Amino acid sequence: MARTQSRPSAPVRRVGRVWRLGAAALALGFTLGLGACSSAPDPVTIGLITKQEENPYWRSMKQMAENQASRDNVNLLTATGTSDVDVESQRRAIRDMVAQGAHGIILAPTSSTALNPDIEAARQAGVIVIAVDTPVDPVSTVDAYYATDNQEAGRQVGRYAAAKAGELGLTPRVAMLNLAPGISSGLERGAGFLEGMGLAAEAPELVASADTQGDRQLGEQAMASILAQHPDVNVVYTVNEQAALGALEALKAADADLSRMVIVSIDGGCQAMRDAVRPGDIDATAMQFPENMARESVRAIASAERGGETPSGYLNTGVELITDAPAAGVPSRDTPYGIRNCWG
Repeated sequence: MARTQSRPSAPVRRVGRVWRLGAAALALGFTLGLGACSSAPDPVTIGLITKQEENPYWRSMKQMAENQASRDNVNLLTATGTSDVDVESQRRAIRDMVAQGAHGIILAPTSSTALNPDIEAARQAGVIVIAVDTPVDPVSTVDAYYATDNQEAGRQVGRYAAAKAGELGLTPRVAMLNLAPGISSGLERGAGFLEGMGLAAEAPELVASADTQGDRQLGEQAMASILAQHPDVNVVYTVNEQAALGALEALKAADADLSRMVIVSIDGGCQAMRDAVRPGDIDATAMQFPENMARESVRAIASAERGGETPSGYLNTGVELITDAPAAGVPSRDTPYGIRNCWG
């Protein structure tokens, strides 16, 4: 089957209200231009708080933030939790960064609501807060939100799974390995997947679901438990590739026939792209661009602190479906593209 025509790398897109980010970018360019004529711009201190460092997704985001901070004469403070649900570590990090004089904080929240009082206190102290990857509720708790459209990522892999199951002549028996309660990004991905599959939450085709915290070991345990009760599962959705890699270990241990299954995931990590998507163990993944989130967040806060506009609203940082087994009617890119562009 012919592959989709190659096109330029996914742009950073604005969704919903049009942002004033363009003005902020112009202000940053003006500021840097003045710096070239006189002195370097005043240093700005920005904090980056990720969820954990086991997942290469977060390490990539941190590396890009460090690179952009170096380019923009920014002092970058970093902190991380121990898991995707570690709220207390992030709460302490927010307070510590405010105490250290951070002008802005880039936060990948481990809860959509639990950190709201700490975010509000930081903003009352004059700190700009940008949420990345995962929204808070209400979204007005932060100044701005930079992220993948997680529901669209779920829709893409759901549409693919439905089309590919049809090509294989499968009657779908679906298992979902989700993130955790109360984390909007995971909930949006799961809802998007069901929408893309054309299934309601109570559909009989959905035979099992489990929370994995996006963790490889928990993904393996959840998949093994599901297989013990539903050995006929033939479509597996995973909230991220760490959970997918764990699920694959359980499937292979059970001698599952992967050629008669459809396994989809979300993230588009470089290692997973090479080790699981390219060989065909993961049939398709929705690739995010976390480096876009980090890069644009550092730029926006630095610009605001140097006289530009304060960032506001939502910035869609893009998503692309990656597979080497395209499904009819579902736009996708191949793994060479994915490997070249992984993480953005």
